[in-house]
Amino acid sequence: MTKKKVLLAGESWVSTATHIKGFDQFPTVTYHTGADELLKALKDSPFDVTFMPAHEAQRDFPSTLEGLQAYDAIVLSDIGANTLLLHPDTWIHSRRTPNRLKLLRDYVAKGGGLLMFGGYYSFQGINGGARYRTTAVEEVLPVACLSVDDRVEVPEGFTPVVSGDASHPILSGISGELPYLLGFNEVTLKAGADQLMTVSSEYGSLPLLVTGTYGEGRTVVWTSDVGPHWLPPEFIAWPGYKTLFERMLAWATD
Repeated sequence: MTKKKVLLAGESWVSTATHIKGFDQFPTVTYHTGADELLKALKDSPFDVTFMPAHEAQRDFPSTLEGLQAYDAIVLSDIGANTLLLHPDTWIHSRRTPNRLKLLRDYVAKGGGLLMFGGYYSFQGINGGARYRTTAVEEVLPVACLSVDDRVEVPEGFTPVVSGDASHPILSGISGELPYLLGFNEVTLKAGADQLMTVSSEYGSLPLLVTGTYGEGRTVVWTSDVGPHWLPPEFIAWPGYKTLFERMLAWATD
């Protein structure tokens, strides 16, 4: 069986720290990836996932429609709009380059699948820095972004609520109480979107899992994370973790 090709862009960061020991100090730098558990879960699945860390995506994310169409689905996860807008040729050399957010819109319109997963640099993000509001990517998503910092931190945890048709291909077979989550990006539902899950009523029953269509393509949003910190080890250990994300990809590429 030929596996469907998926490009997962984002989910990486570099941290710096200064260690002060009395009179002396020294810096350290560490590199992190946030998609390890998801990639592990999808290893034996119907999908061939190419992981493109955020620092590589600025340069290497496809800059043509044909390049995007090499994949059955594109996943944007914790990667801000600036990373896709500011190719090094534009940022460093002041050269004109394709608008890759507009290319993603065209990709979906012509039948591609686009998924956005939550995080500090998804939707509008921390301090509004992810900046997808009013972009071509927001145009195709089944939800609209806020104009401000959209993070909702829930340190006590909340239990996701299945609000859509239980027979939907993504939800079919997923029953019982889901594991808790620790936060999400706040978005608003667009007309015609299919809301499958929400956060708890205590947090306004805001969208958690939503599907939609644009042109000939399909879109999916999951407004929480795919790994720590919003998605804790208990969720990763849940047998439905692999099933849920596999079915999101399956629906988007059907």
